[in-house]
Amino acid sequence: MGVWFGFCLLPDMDAVTNQTRTAAPYILDNLSVAICLLDAGLRIRYINPAGETLFGASAQRLQRLPVEQLLDSPGVAELLASTLESGSPCIERECRLGTGGHSPVTVDLTAIPLREPPGSRELLVELVRVDHQIRMAREENLLAQQQITQEIVRGLAHEIKNPLGGVRGAAQLLECELDDTSLQEYTQVIVHEVDRLQTLLNRMLGPHRLPRKRKINIHQVVERVRTLVQAEVAAGVTLLWDYDPSLPELNADMDQLIQAVLNIVRNAVQALPEEGEIILRTRAHRRCTVGHVCHRLVLCIDVIDNGPGIPESMQQKIFYPLVTGRAEGTGLGLSIAQSLVNQHGGLIECHSRPGRTRFSILLPVREEQENG
Repeated sequence: MGVWFGFCLLPDMDAVTNQTRTAAPYILDNLSVAICLLDAGLRIRYINPAGETLFGASAQRLQRLPVEQLLDSPGVAELLASTLESGSPCIERECRLGTGGHSPVTVDLTAIPLREPPGSRELLVELVRVDHQIRMAREENLLAQQQITQEIVRGLAHEIKNPLGGVRGAAQLLECELDDTSLQEYTQVIVHEVDRLQTLLNRMLGPHRLPRKRKINIHQVVERVRTLVQAEVAAGVTLLWDYDPSLPELNADMDQLIQAVLNIVRNAVQALPEEGEIILRTRAHRRCTVGHVCHRLVLCIDVIDNGPGIPESMQQKIFYPLVTGRAEGTGLGLSIAQSLVNQHGGLIECHSRPGRTRFSILLPVREEQENG
């Protein structure tokens, strides 16, 4: 019986290292994640193509640029300096970055100090864009909140409506037994207030019927609202419009969409002081996610005002019933608008800061509508 000897050939580690170094630029250039290298002064020494795309500028423009000019999150530059000094990696979630005058983006930032070759002080920074995930989570949370709120309101309305009916009936019977007309005035007050409460409950419950859909041009909706509001606004308020004429038709209930857009525009008018500007804008978004569903095409109606903005403490609950920042408001306009848009498979988003508040009505166009 023969004896076999196996030999294991070890690779030439110097050759492997040289090959890796040669392949490194190719690998970095083809990564979908932004990678940049910072020197000891936190200036950009290298940035890959994904980083150029993220910041909307070429590597030549970005090189030697101090990183604090690109970061819009306070304290992150100090964190990077501390990381470089300590030699310990760090991770910072949801940093906001300026992108060459465009809308800021949100990223997760990972910083790793480099000590090779010995004596060097550099920082390798990885930037992973998370806007999409944050937006999806926010939309899913908004839809879940809307559904839970509607269920609670419906339950409360049922419990309140029955006693109100009894109070109204008793007041009417009492009025028939009273000979003194001055006392009958009190029973009429009771009936009137009960009717007012029932109307309020009905409004809180939202739309009472399913949408009666037909093919419509979304600009008919926006123009109708603009015409109605134009007659109501103060002389110092300007209504502007910016429409995309190429938008396809939408299968929707025109009356319900008019009501939804009207509620939002009136809300913007009431938020403005005696003078200001409101922009009505229409756009199409392709491959857009609403909630957890990705649609090939979504029509968007933006209502933008330059008012004082919505306080941050209220932004997460403005679509709840009875939530309002105005003493005379009912807090039902935005809740009703959200319910009406939800019935069309859409969603209303809000982004607000002082001087600019944008409500975006997202309305998916079904594939059969695109084809038909």
